[in-house]
Amino acid sequence: MTAASVFDFETRRLDGSAMPLADFRGKVLLIVNTASECGFTPQYAALQKLHDSYADRGFSVIGFPCNQFGGQEPGDATAIATFCERNFGVSFPLGEKIDVKGEQAHPLYRHLTSTAPGILGTEAIKWNFTKFLIDREGQVVGRYAPATKPESIAKDIEALL
Repeated sequence: MTAASVFDFETRRLDGSAMPLADFRGKVLLIVNTASECGFTPQYAALQKLHDSYADRGFSVIGFPCNQFGGQEPGDATAIATFCERNFGVSFPLGEKIDVKGEQAHPLYRHLTSTAPGILGTEAIKWNFTKFLIDREGQVVGRYAPATKPESIAKDIEALL
């Protein structure tokens, strides 16, 4: 089956409960692969600020922890949740720890990367905090490099709200 939108994917929350992306239908999303021990980890604060700023207009950040880049997300679900809440006040949804590249990549990330390739058409995620902007119909409308500051994406989010 070929997915028509990100809303066609089944995912799980960090606590293991179901998080079908269909539950977000009609919202603008920013999907991010995250890590707790990365140089970009302080972006959690800016991602939370975006989430807070636009949630009432139909926007959500969704983070997916990943340990594929330098082993920078070694913790279990409890450690990740505690770290994110304690250090950055994260309240946006966090998915379970997944692979975002390679043969074991989650089907959602296969869809994201094939729909929105990176520089020079490469599909692979290169590092933590790669961001994908999704419109209300579940279509990928933007891909942002790890170094892209979340606040610089605000104008693109506003255009979709």
